[in-house]
Amino acid sequence: MGAKPDRPLKTPTGTTRTAATWDAEAAKRMLYNNLDPANAIDWEQLIVYGGTGRVARNWHEVEKITAALDGLAEDETLCVQSGRAVYVAKTFPHAPRVIIANSNLVPRWATQEQFNALDRAGLMMYGQMTAGSWIYIGTQGILQGTYQTYLAAAEKHYRVPSLKGKLILTAGMGGMSGAQPLAVTMNEGVILDVEVRPERIERKLQEGYCDRMTADLDEALAWVDEARTKGEALSIGLVGNAAEVYPTMVQRSAIPDIVSDQTPAHDLGAYVPIGDLAELDKLRVRDPAEYHCRSLASIARHVDAILEMQRQGAVAFDYGNNLRAQAEKAGVAVRQPDGTYQYPGSASRLLPGRSGRCPGGCP
Repeated sequence: MGAKPDRPLKTPTGTTRTAATWDAEAAKRMLYNNLDPANAIDWEQLIVYGGTGRVARNWHEVEKITAALDGLAEDETLCVQSGRAVYVAKTFPHAPRVIIANSNLVPRWATQEQFNALDRAGLMMYGQMTAGSWIYIGTQGILQGTYQTYLAAAEKHYRVPSLKGKLILTAGMGGMSGAQPLAVTMNEGVILDVEVRPERIERKLQEGYCDRMTADLDEALAWVDEARTKGEALSIGLVGNAAEVYPTMVQRSAIPDIVSDQTPAHDLGAYVPIGDLAELDKLRVRDPAEYHCRSLASIARHVDAILEMQRQGAVAFDYGNNLRAQAEKAGVAVRQPDGTYQYPGSASRLLPGRSGRCPGGCP
């Protein structure tokens, strides 16, 4: 298995054990479940979600981890560092069977440039939150939190119990961001979710997270108007680039009630700038520095449009994907005179003061 397999790995199920112990079997099933095509965004590249969040450094390391788990005794612990099986230690039955540490760099070297260099050399990987720790359960895992975030926006900014009649504009429909369409319709709202890769929208349509798909902004806005007029909930996946669609909507005075974003802007290599998608995918590999420059330029347009929508009355909030900080690198004036961001993050804007606590309710 040192090279990519011809077909996806089959996750063991049932009562037949494939590893030495049931503890190790559980870890192996979690690892393989992360790579299931029904779960991972790109299993062939070991990418689970979040732009570049991976399960392991490469397929050779998947093979080594699998072999270690298969032979792991009940008094041993496998230590995994950034997607690589480092060693098996003799411990005791009640110790963890697997210990995982991902993307750890000491402060002086904790820079994006240093991380990228180590990643290219095969010495590190980005494990996101649950990709490299083998506990990703798909879009369902974030649906509750996304639902609550948009509910908080309705309650806090419009003093209403739902988003009925409201338009939410956002971008991204991957593993995590793909929760947004259903989260908004569960709040009775209308959402226009811009995604550059059509297959991502198609997947969410098949999974029941999104209602409709189009590559035509005019058609999308017509659907929006109809749903808002009727007071119906509707989710629309628009094939396009947020750095183009957002400014176009500003030019056309199509200002949403709420605007946000969940593109992988935390990683300039995962964010998709304006241009031909196939050519950009080649450029990302051939000339990462140029790709990053294009990403920053597109992010600047993207955020400029969000700021203009905010000036025209939209409620804007950041979803923790580092979009504002990247725009600041690109020269966008994202801060107020006191140093705070012109539009805040969802955690600071929406969650504090919600009944003085986290209610823990569910849709």
